[in-house]
Amino acid sequence: MASDPPYRVRAATLYCGSSQRVDGAYLEAAREFGERLASSGRTLVYGAGAIGLMGAASRGARAAGGRVVGVITRRLKDAEQMDPGNSENIVVRTMRERKALLEAWGDVLVVLPGGLGTLEEFFEVFTGRLLGEHDKPVILVSPPDPLRPGEARGFYGPMLAMLDHMVESGFAKAGALELLTVVGGAAEAIEAMDALERAGGPAAVDADSLLPTAAGD
Repeated sequence: MASDPPYRVRAATLYCGSSQRVDGAYLEAAREFGERLASSGRTLVYGAGAIGLMGAASRGARAAGGRVVGVITRRLKDAEQMDPGNSENIVVRTMRERKALLEAWGDVLVVLPGGLGTLEEFFEVFTGRLLGEHDKPVILVSPPDPLRPGEARGFYGPMLAMLDHMVESGFAKAGALELLTVVGGAAEAIEAMDALERAGGPAAVDADSLLPTAAGD
C-alpha cells in the first residue's frame, strides 16, 4: 500500500497593505519576504496589486525567479494597480470570491503589516483555523516598528497585546493563540514553513476545546 506523500508548502498566500504612505522599512520587509519565498522554491499568492507592500513582495519574488499568482476584484483592479508582470492574474467579481481563492491556493497563510483590510483578512483566516474550517497554518510577520522602536513585538505588538488581554479577560482561550505563529521577519517565516515540512504538517487541532465556551483553562 502506497504511503501518503510528504507534506509540502508549495505556495504561500500573503495578506498585506497596498498603501504607499508607509515607512520604507515595511516595503523592504515585504520585498525580502517575496525574494526569500521564491528562493525557497515556493509560489507567492497574493492580492495582485502593484503598489505598497503587495507590489514590493511581488517584485521581490519575481526578481528571484519565483512564480507569482495574483487575485483581485474588478473594482480594485485599477485602485490597487494590478501588476501585469505577475505569472498569472485572476480577476473576480467580489471580495468573497477573492478571499476564497486566496485562502484555497496557499498551503500557509502569511500576514505582513497592513491596514484595515489586512486586519479583516487576518482575523477571518485566524478564526477559520480556530473553528476548524481549514487546517492551514497562519504566520504573522511582525517586523520592527520604526514609529515605536521600543515595541518588543514589532508592528503587530499592540494587536498581540489586545489578544493577550482577551485571554486574560476570559473572552478567548490561551490555546487559541498557540495556533498563531508570530515571527519578526522573512527569514523566520521561511524557517517556519521549513519546520512544518519537517514535522509532516500542522498539528491536529481539537477546535471544540478552543472555543471560549468550552470547559477548562
